[in-house]
Amino acid sequence: MRATGGVSPPVASRRLLLTVASLLLLVTSCSEASESTTTSTTSQLPQTTAEQPTPPGPLDVQGHRGARGLQPENTLPAFETALDIGVTTLELDLHFTADGQVVIWHDPIVPPEKCELEGAGTDPGDDATIASFNRDELRAYRCARNPDPGRFPDQSAEPTAIAGDDYSIATLDELFEFVATYSESDQKTAEQRATADAVLFNIETKRIPDRPDTINDGFDGITPGPFETAILDAIAAADLGDRVTIQSFDHRSLTAIRSVDDSIQLAALTRRNEPFETDFATFAQIWSPDYRSLSASSLNEAQAAGMLVIPWTVNETSDMNRLIELGVDGLITDRPDLLVQEIAGRQ
Repeated sequence: MRATGGVSPPVASRRLLLTVASLLLLVTSCSEASESTTTSTTSQLPQTTAEQPTPPGPLDVQGHRGARGLQPENTLPAFETALDIGVTTLELDLHFTADGQVVIWHDPIVPPEKCELEGAGTDPGDDATIASFNRDELRAYRCARNPDPGRFPDQSAEPTAIAGDDYSIATLDELFEFVATYSESDQKTAEQRATADAVLFNIETKRIPDRPDTINDGFDGITPGPFETAILDAIAAADLGDRVTIQSFDHRSLTAIRSVDDSIQLAALTRRNEPFETDFATFAQIWSPDYRSLSASSLNEAQAAGMLVIPWTVNETSDMNRLIELGVDGLITDRPDLLVQEIAGRQ
């Protein structure tokens, strides 16, 4: 819901960051142009004090898993590529290791079509969940394979300027540190450094309601589990609370976070053909539906409830333009380069 009253210092900072990001996106783009069941809650939670977010300029450009259409997903080179392009938000997925580390990965397992075991690592089998690995065991994997060349023909595992050839599974802490390093790197332009200094993070808790073993932390569905607590601790340690959104298809994860933190921004993810529910606005500021399910009426209903609408995952320029015309507040895309070009063409 829309918060009332004055703007708190963290919200003022968020608005300033978004304004800077918007201006940089327009400058950069103009120069370049010349998935399981969703669980929602019906319980009425106290109204959040988190300010209704202000979208950065005309559109929040979110690089899905970094820039999956251009680099192997959820890797530091993918995030570096997204920053080079000029996204306003880095979108990513989170899992939890056996030794309590928050790692950036989408799948509940380490699939061979995406990763290969290197060095002296021991292969635990294709069905081993991320939750069964400790952090050091995951470091033995190099995740630079393209699982679907037909869908992602432009994906390339070419080393980048800062991340280089590091296609390991990174931790959330490591990403925060990487973005800070990027923002000070003389290998990037002043505009790119400023973009990194203001970039937002949209991080997804990959809980699956009917597969508790995928996180395996004893989550009770009501209070934050060790997974959520570790995420909040990492955000606090990096002092990035005003630049992070936490999203999830498992809305229990979001309501649990809201029960202990009424300031952090939350996004309710929904799957194809899952309708908007006004209850979403009791715990989240953003609704992120499958773009194929979004209609003008559901968009209007969500925005009337005080929510931003940022659909996923939009890769075709025709769909990008249709949704921009519809009035969305942002788009999550594997091809942020194409979206930036489309925005530039509309100026």
